[in-house]
Amino acid sequence: MRGRNPRVQVIIGVLLAAIVFCASAAARPPNIVFILADDLGWSELGCYSNAFNETPNLDRLARQGMRFTQAYAAAPVCSPTRAALMTGQWPARLRITDYLKGNDPKFLSPTFVTVNQQLKKAGYVSGLIGKWHLNGDYAQHRGTPAQHGFDEVICSEQTDIRGGSYWHPYKFMTNVASRLPREYLTDRLNLEATDFIERHAAHPFFLYLAHYAPHTRLDAKPDKLKKFKNKPGAGKTKNNPELAAMLESIDEGAGQIMAKLEELKLAENTLLIFTSDNGGERNVTDNFPLRAGKSHLYEGGLREPCIVRWPARIKPRQVCDEPIITQDFYPTFMEVASLKPDGKQPIDGKSLLPLLEGATTLNRDALYWHYPMEQPHFLGDGSAAAIRRGDFKLLEFFDTGAVELYNLKTDLAEQHDLAKAMPAKAFELRKQLADWRTRVGAEAPRKASGTTPSRR
Repeated sequence: MRGRNPRVQVIIGVLLAAIVFCASAAARPPNIVFILADDLGWSELGCYSNAFNETPNLDRLARQGMRFTQAYAAAPVCSPTRAALMTGQWPARLRITDYLKGNDPKFLSPTFVTVNQQLKKAGYVSGLIGKWHLNGDYAQHRGTPAQHGFDEVICSEQTDIRGGSYWHPYKFMTNVASRLPREYLTDRLNLEATDFIERHAAHPFFLYLAHYAPHTRLDAKPDKLKKFKNKPGAGKTKNNPELAAMLESIDEGAGQIMAKLEELKLAENTLLIFTSDNGGERNVTDNFPLRAGKSHLYEGGLREPCIVRWPARIKPRQVCDEPIITQDFYPTFMEVASLKPDGKQPIDGKSLLPLLEGATTLNRDALYWHYPMEQPHFLGDGSAAAIRRGDFKLLEFFDTGAVELYNLKTDLAEQHDLAKAMPAKAFELRKQLADWRTRVGAEAPRKASGTTPSRR
């Protein structure tokens, strides 16, 4: 019998290899990269109409994927939002509703199954690079990221992070050796992120890159700061040069991650997300056109930039106006990894996959926030709660018993309180908010003692 034509054999071999490769790629769940900025307001990116800050890489990410116009943080401060991301639950259910102080008795208990632990069931390797802020009392070593199952924990705080520390040596990570000359923390985290991706390119990975920036105190790289100080329109809260300079370093890191994914041919099947944990501080930005900022339940404290890219499933240049919230990412990640809830703990979020694939609604009844405080936050707001249902949003202030009602479709800046003009709607939403608190076992509302909170 004659042998086969060598050229035909080569062609058959190439085709078989391509079939095997495609089948393997199809069977592999997407990599997940979640980039979380710290205290970044809704209107700080170019793709959200900011004309002063320079974010070319994040703007490009938005053009390549989906930009959400009504993405919400689970809380107006960081720890509860991060807890919601990790568990898929309302902060009120977790009873972590304020930021955790360095000696706080509260912490995220390892009894909760975090999203990285769920993804491990589908073969993911997980890494946390950067801010955790769910430990509570650091001296007690409770609720650490390692205790929550992260395979790698890199450049994550070991002590209280208040006040910031952006240059090596880092005051809250004294055991971290530098890898860069005159090392700047955001640059270091960006480097660790690309290294993590390269190390784990052969297997599905979940990378949680949690920046410490641009949290106050602001501290930018001098060359970038000089550039923005000299830019026309530079100001103090509006067009803040130091905030812009810190954001540029975050944006550069997003570009480095995108380039690394392209280099390793992983971009097509990587779900890449960028968002923030709460609104910007009014001391350093005006959050225009939104009202108030961090620590407030007005839109300026809750509404966030959110960009999602996944070329294999999301069409480019998509804009989604459906309200979403932090805890939605937990069931989203589970669904894209083909994981089913095990029923052992509640999941309050809703998967975003239908929206990513073209649906226009999640058919969710309402979004809720619960922010009970013993004393007013140092940035201004007091003990309060809020509900958004449809276009209407009601705020309830436990300090005074007052409520405010806004139609966000016609009054995004929350300047026209409709509570007296629409008492039936205000009563209805207030009751629904109270019923929700009972349902999730929220801490009882309490008045914040001390100075009168600001309602700016």
